[in-house]
Amino acid sequence: MASFKALKGQGHWPTLLAAFLYFDFSFMVWTMLGPLSTEIAEALKITQGFVMTPSQKATLLSLPILSGAILRILLGFLVDKIGAKKTALLSQSIVVAGLFYAYFKGSTITYEELLVVAFILGFAGASFAVALPQAGQWYPPKLQGVVLGIAGAGNIGVVIDFLFAPKIAEKWGWEAVFLVGGVLSTIILITYFFMAKDAPKEIYTPRPKKVKDYLKLLKDKDTWWFNLFYAVSFGGFVGFAGYMKVYLMNTYQADMSAFGLDVLGEGNVKVVAGYFGAICIFAGAVLRPVGGAVADKLGGVKSLYIFYGAVAVLALINAFVELPFYAAIVVLFLIMANLGMANGAVFQLVPQRFGKDIGIMTGIIGCAGGLGGTALIKTLGWSKEAFNGYTAGFIIFAAVVLIAIVGISMVKTRWRTTWGLQAGGRI
Repeated sequence: MASFKALKGQGHWPTLLAAFLYFDFSFMVWTMLGPLSTEIAEALKITQGFVMTPSQKATLLSLPILSGAILRILLGFLVDKIGAKKTALLSQSIVVAGLFYAYFKGSTITYEELLVVAFILGFAGASFAVALPQAGQWYPPKLQGVVLGIAGAGNIGVVIDFLFAPKIAEKWGWEAVFLVGGVLSTIILITYFFMAKDAPKEIYTPRPKKVKDYLKLLKDKDTWWFNLFYAVSFGGFVGFAGYMKVYLMNTYQADMSAFGLDVLGEGNVKVVAGYFGAICIFAGAVLRPVGGAVADKLGGVKSLYIFYGAVAVLALINAFVELPFYAAIVVLFLIMANLGMANGAVFQLVPQRFGKDIGIMTGIIGCAGGLGGTALIKTLGWSKEAFNGYTAGFIIFAAVVLIAIVGISMVKTRWRTTWGLQAGGRI
């Protein structure tokens, strides 16, 4: 509460609010294919006779995550070159065009065109590299935590997707979700244009990133350790979020249908799947700050042991035990909760190790997180297509988590006895 009070009279609150709205709605748009994938696949089958394979569906769902990861670095360069506001307006305009294109094409859209739209949605995912610098430029170092926490609270956008997108698709068709997204994104574009301002030079002096700055950090082995850790935590979160509805529909459709009819009075199982997906994803979205707080108290290394250990055990349970529906939801909820808290723990450590290069490192590690999410979605799609189930996919994910735990064991002593001594926080 004290930190929020400290914002009064500081910085530029219209820019902070605009950055929050831009990132929140961008995150919603970035992940909107996840809760719509079943409806789109069924529509293409009916209107065009195109049957989307599990691998093709995984590619469609993973492409926004992949392009968002890569575009974060590109937009980071643009922020330094033309300013955060112009970069945001350019990127958001591209997203708006893609959303309206999908809406007007409607049922005639081809799978290949959907892939193009999916790539364009990556510009929304890359907003992380614009909104946070835009807001942070206005505020002193002592307030960066609360400012970036407010501006970056956009993970909740994916929960909004799962709550409302399936119901909108049921009433007006999946195309209507793109129309709603396009209209909302246009409103955000206009709002951002009038409210957001780049900080003047007397408040913020930019330090433009250069390619050599990235190359220098990529030569540091700690960069690659953090890439691995964030690829597991954020990659796991966004990967499961993107694939959640497909997984639930393929595995527990009958149970969700019965629950919808008996408890909710909802006959559309795809809407029910959206609700359960939202519950699980909500855990990871809101508990990220909790993970950071736990890491401040226990240390980032010990916290990651706990969070990753829980994820590995839960993933293996899901792989080898045929869980009843409600138990499976509990397991998925706990997996997402621990992944969300692990995200916070990773970024408790990153500023302590790379405080002078946090902007560049955020782009690099964010890219790694997106690549991790892409790999997870593709792995789950491959598992379904190759074995008609998800056991192999969960085993592979658990194995990667265990590799990350081994990695923590390999670096913890060196970290604590070198840069950790001067970091000022618990390692």
